[in-house]
Amino acid sequence: MKITNHKYKLLTLTVLGLVLSFSSCNEDDTQTVVTKFNLVMEDNFDVDGAPNPAIWSYETGRGTNGWGNNELQFYTDRPENVIVQNGYLIITAKQEAFGGANYTSARLKTQNLFDQKYGRFEARIKLPLGQGLWPAFWMLGSNIDQDGWPKCGEIDIMEYLGNSPTKILGTLHGPGFSGAESIGKTYTLRNSRFDDKFHVFGVEWSENHINWYVDDVLYNQITRKQVEDEGGEWVFNNSFFMILNMAVGGDLPGSPNANTSFPQRMLVDYVRVYQ
Repeated sequence: MKITNHKYKLLTLTVLGLVLSFSSCNEDDTQTVVTKFNLVMEDNFDVDGAPNPAIWSYETGRGTNGWGNNELQFYTDRPENVIVQNGYLIITAKQEAFGGANYTSARLKTQNLFDQKYGRFEARIKLPLGQGLWPAFWMLGSNIDQDGWPKCGEIDIMEYLGNSPTKILGTLHGPGFSGAESIGKTYTLRNSRFDDKFHVFGVEWSENHINWYVDDVLYNQITRKQVEDEGGEWVFNNSFFMILNMAVGGDLPGSPNANTSFPQRMLVDYVRVYQ
């Protein structure tokens, strides 16, 4: 499945070399290994209205125990919370009484519509600002309905807390390393913020390792050996599907406070997947 437009011209990139060390990844390190050769899925959000139903479906409601995280929002499929407009997917969190909750937002997924094993998954996103906001771009194993979580595996390409506008998280969850015991790393921008402009968040995933990127910066690698040496099970050799959402409240960010203004928006410029 491939959906394209001409809003951005794709460039063919050449492999320059292999990354031999990941011990000093910072904002001065640039990506030297890329997999942008075979584009297999692309959504540029160039048709106004609802998100493309051939790619995205909705998860709605309050979920079990606030989606397992004591989150405060009710996810809807209303255009007030999720819409494609002027070339962007816009997920809006609102403070309002709805379905027994005090906040609304949206959560989209590609489950049963698009999944893939290995490759590069990336999105260009502008993030909101405020205590209690928790946007994410992430993936779950397509076997989740059969095996459950965390055995299905979870790859968090980007998690962000709205009260820390210079930081994002890249994380893995699986058997033996889930929830508060997950394996990941924080990346901190210098001289910029994630709510000021768009940034590209991506992972490059292969049989035995996953690399995390912000723009052209490689900031983390987690290997199968590292996970297994720490007593975990490597469950990242199956197909995964993607999720885009913005939670409000929950165990990780805490609740909004008096300084958190609403509505807040998460803008997605594109999502691309390469083999």
